[in-house]
Amino acid sequence: MFVTFAFLCATLAPPYGTSPALAVVAPADTGNPQSVTVAGEYANGASRDAFTISEPVVVKVQSAPAVGIPDPGTAQAIAYAMLQARGMGDDQYSCLVALWDRESHWNVYSSNSSSGAYGIPQALPGEKMASAGADWATNPATQITWGLGYIADRYGDPCGAWAHSENVGWY
Repeated sequence: MFVTFAFLCATLAPPYGTSPALAVVAPADTGNPQSVTVAGEYANGASRDAFTISEPVVVKVQSAPAVGIPDPGTAQAIAYAMLQARGMGDDQYSCLVALWDRESHWNVYSSNSSSGAYGIPQALPGEKMASAGADWATNPATQITWGLGYIADRYGDPCGAWAHSENVGWY
């Protein structure tokens, strides 16, 4: 897989010069479980005898593993309904589940002792969520409302936040 990726990178940029090329790689519909949709900017340097990457390669994972419909009455069901009300599909829900599984395991009382982040979306500080409701510390709907607003303002949608989290380890 690495050799294929390196070959793909080498063919996306001109062999001479250092101007970056924008690459978008989409998997063929082959059913290959190892295929993934990625996008990123690649700057490649080439010489006569070797291929080198002149800058770090940035890869964005654009989607998360698919998840099913959530159990009724759960925080995930609340988020699913809110995303549907915003016109977002199951792909965005899958990204949100992956993101908040990583951040808080969907625990409304989740608290990060080192950073002070709190709740399902891991707001920092947690008191920020008061803008969505006075019950921000205990109500999953209030936390999800705030979290979806934060994601929309900063990343556009849950898959944008998931891609950022995959690339840098936080959102």
